[in-house]
Amino acid sequence: MDFVATAEFWVAVSFFLFLCLVVYFGVHKKIAVALDERADAIAKELADATALREEAEAVLADYRKKTGSAAEEAQNIIELAGKEAEALALETSRTMTEKFERRMKVAEEKIAQAEADALRDVRAAAADAAVAAAQAVISGSLTAETANKLIGAGIDDLKSKLN
Repeated sequence: MDFVATAEFWVAVSFFLFLCLVVYFGVHKKIAVALDERADAIAKELADATALREEAEAVLADYRKKTGSAAEEAQNIIELAGKEAEALALETSRTMTEKFERRMKVAEEKIAQAEADALRDVRAAAADAAVAAAQAVISGSLTAETANKLIGAGIDDLKSKLN
């Protein structure tokens, strides 16, 4: 029994005693329970992480969808604004053309009226000058006897027109 005196033997004996104590106190079950709990916690964390990832992917997809629809809506707004600007430009051009034509017509009417007024003024001035000239000629060459004959002829002519 020489091997009983060796250190290796006593290490082996103490190891087996330690294992027996561990089994007796149920440490292996406690370790198994702790490992199972840890595995369950990890599985739960993985499930939570998977759910969070799926939620994040859903949010990202929704964001991308909203971004795409917002870009499309912005493009539609830009196109509508361009069409409205073009329509406004055409309307403004048409309105300006109409105003210009009306003003030209009014100006032409004013010019025609001014021409008519000027012609009437010239005729009135010519008539006044003719009357003045006739008056000057008549007053220089008309005698009382000739004036009475002319007045009588005018009265007779007026009477014949009235009857």
